[in-house]
Amino acid sequence: MSAVVVTGLGVVSPSGLDLETYWANLIAGRPNFTVARALPDANLVVAAIDEGTAFADLPISVPGACDRNAVLAVAAAGRALADAGIAPGSVAPERIAVILGNGGGGLTSLDTQYERLFAEKKRPHPFSVVRAMGSSSASWVSIAYGAQGPCFVLASACASATHAIGVAAQLVRSGVVDVAITGGTEAPLSAGTLLAWNGMKIMSRTGCRPFSRDRDGLTVGEGAGVVILEREEHARARGRVPQVAVAGFGSGADAGDIMAPTADGMVRAMRAALADAGLSPADIAYVNAHGTGTRANDLTEVAAMRTVYGAGRVPPVSSTKGTTGHALGAAGALEAVATVLAMTRSEAPPTASLTEPDPDLDIDAIPLRSRAMPIGAAMSNSFAFGGLNACLVLRRVT
Repeated sequence: MSAVVVTGLGVVSPSGLDLETYWANLIAGRPNFTVARALPDANLVVAAIDEGTAFADLPISVPGACDRNAVLAVAAAGRALADAGIAPGSVAPERIAVILGNGGGGLTSLDTQYERLFAEKKRPHPFSVVRAMGSSSASWVSIAYGAQGPCFVLASACASATHAIGVAAQLVRSGVVDVAITGGTEAPLSAGTLLAWNGMKIMSRTGCRPFSRDRDGLTVGEGAGVVILEREEHARARGRVPQVAVAGFGSGADAGDIMAPTADGMVRAMRAALADAGLSPADIAYVNAHGTGTRANDLTEVAAMRTVYGAGRVPPVSSTKGTTGHALGAAGALEAVATVLAMTRSEAPPTASLTEPDPDLDIDAIPLRSRAMPIGAAMSNSFAFGGLNACLVLRRVT
């Protein structure tokens, strides 16, 4: 089957609303964490987008029917399509898929409508259903850019975007579509959602510090990342010179605890991605880790990597969540974009705020400063609540 290549990238995140700003903040290890606007008195730290008017002119026909998570998806998709050089009508619309990951759907809209219903004693807005439905982000991207191929949202908690990219790559590889607009989106910074996460006692009060001795939890964030995928010959036929391919995808379930991760499930997903790519562990030069900054995730993920790569042979690893926060269903897409940029620019982003690495982890987590290095192949990991695991293997196109 044909290679599936990345021809466009788009991102909107707390670390930047365009690729160059996003990359500059990643390689500088510059977090953008603030007190949650939805709960100013709760002292909850989040990663929020300060967009100003950046989303004012998006091609959204009925803005009042569009939840924030869909707005972010449309913005990121437009940036990715422009980066890929795909203009309206340049590809048959029925041959363009939209496959997005979204963990929670219209969370901000749900909060607003519950307040109307229970606090203000008003009837819900007539657009409440279409704002809140989990599939709305894919629908709005399809409508905005005229994509008429397969269109749906995958939900697997914090692995959603990585699952979406993997499934989209399979659709492209098999010839079902010529182009896939894929990635993930999430807008979870509503009061109710943040209170729910806070109830789990895993939110940091100071900012996410993956792999650090003093790490105290994750930082919930928002954002969207989109990659454009094509078969290599399709991309070259329209004059694109691809640099990175989605070479492998692996996924699976722990079938264990609904919250606690297991190394065995992570190991199976990583090995499946390597097998799909036809690569060995020794071929991987860099890993973009799930790296949430919680005690359990970091310990379990490192144990799984040691099993896959061998003790003492785990390649350099970083978690970009120390900069972007944890965007839940969009996290894997933001990290896939980061990994592609790292490969094309031969520079691995650091793990931000890693001033004192946890000695129990004993990996090269690229602390504080980016590292110039060739990256011929890389892995991007996403491991979610419910024991849902997904991994991508990316390789340079020669």
